[in-house]
Amino acid sequence: MARKKQILPNIEVLDIADKGHAIGRTREGEIVILLGGAVPGDNVDMRVHRKKKGLKHGYVTQINTYSSDRVEPRCQHFGSCGGCKWQNLDYRKQSQLKERQVRQVIKRIAKDDETKVSPIITADPIYTYRNKLEYSFSTKRWLSDEEIKSDVSFVNRQGLGFHIAGAFDKVLDIEQCLLQENLSNAIRNTLRTLAETHQWPYYDIRQHTGLLRNIIVRNTTLNQWMVIFVFGEENQKAINEVCSFMQKKFPKINSWHYIINTKANSSISDLPATHFAGDSHIQETLGSVQYQISPKSFFQTNSYQAKRLYDLVLDYADISKNDIVYDLYTGTGSIALYLAPSCQKVLGIEVIQEAIEDARINAINNNIDNATFIVGDCKDILAPDFAMQYGSADVLITDPPRAGMHQVVIETLLELLPPKIIYISCNPSTQARDILLLKSAYQLIKVTPVDMFPHTSHIESVA
Repeated sequence: MARKKQILPNIEVLDIADKGHAIGRTREGEIVILLGGAVPGDNVDMRVHRKKKGLKHGYVTQINTYSSDRVEPRCQHFGSCGGCKWQNLDYRKQSQLKERQVRQVIKRIAKDDETKVSPIITADPIYTYRNKLEYSFSTKRWLSDEEIKSDVSFVNRQGLGFHIAGAFDKVLDIEQCLLQENLSNAIRNTLRTLAETHQWPYYDIRQHTGLLRNIIVRNTTLNQWMVIFVFGEENQKAINEVCSFMQKKFPKINSWHYIINTKANSSISDLPATHFAGDSHIQETLGSVQYQISPKSFFQTNSYQAKRLYDLVLDYADISKNDIVYDLYTGTGSIALYLAPSCQKVLGIEVIQEAIEDARINAINNNIDNATFIVGDCKDILAPDFAMQYGSADVLITDPPRAGMHQVVIETLLELLPPKIIYISCNPSTQARDILLLKSAYQLIKVTPVDMFPHTSHIESVA
């Protein structure tokens, strides 16, 4: 006989957590994790599903009282799509909770004064803020609970949209996504209709067959657009047919490309992009710098907030014309180029060769001759002899991946001792950990959270 699941009544929902989960507290003071369905301010009953790391995780069975911060989600796919977990929570409350999260990690992990955290820089707009979306084709469309319970037999299970969390072969068919300008929806929906009309086969991720695998749509604040098709078969006749049909339907698209991916995995970073029509790239402008964006270029996904973040970095750095600036984990050099006009020279280090090539092209296009970009891992490149060759840093910018800085990099910083460090992070917890490690030689001055992704739990932090 199946064991009956424990029900915990009257849980006060306190905070948001990763993946759309929420943090709650029972009447007895026990902290629990709610796996969706609750927002801070609710009072709910929970059915315990599992215990992990000493915490009970469970599902909401009943909402006893609703939070005053609840709002009606704007997206028709909310609840099924995992992209915007907190559309049902007022944006002001989202921002307050994200700011509180940064304050908490500074106090708890960095062992410092949480009053050093400035008010969060909120996002504007909070919809249509993304400049890049990737949609997937699948022969296994995700069925809703209502569809499953109905008597309808779904023979055609093709879907074009976003992958469902925890179901790698299932795709939620998207009619409208509010994260990118509406032309993105028109492109995707038109391609779906054309695929059905011409019977272009969707990709089967289990069998690794099918022509249409992904479509990537990029745009800029200059209203320039790029479309990249990813095909699962080397069928040039069909590829040309798809690209030609779509180009005729959308003559305003600036740049058309395609990539052929017959691998089992969906990564395209190691595959060539073929230029089909239009311009070879699109352009974005932040401040006085113009950035060239090619099909596989990395660029901040929220251009509006990127500008605000770069301005914050420039303010924190307070650089002079005689300063030497290091930019660790420089990516395509977007921050380094933004700072270049204000300093003597800037040195960007990045492990990905293609990103450095983009950075160098953008430097040439902007007539920036005081930016040098070096390919290599920061832990290998940054060393005392690097400072001897290029000059010691007056200001060091670091923007590492979510895991934070490598221990070797931290040890090198404590040896080189640049007078000022600006630490940008997409993971406040690892940032706070690294701040604590640096405190043997440095004092934390101030921290500002920047919300790059409204309706998600993600938060950027600049220290």
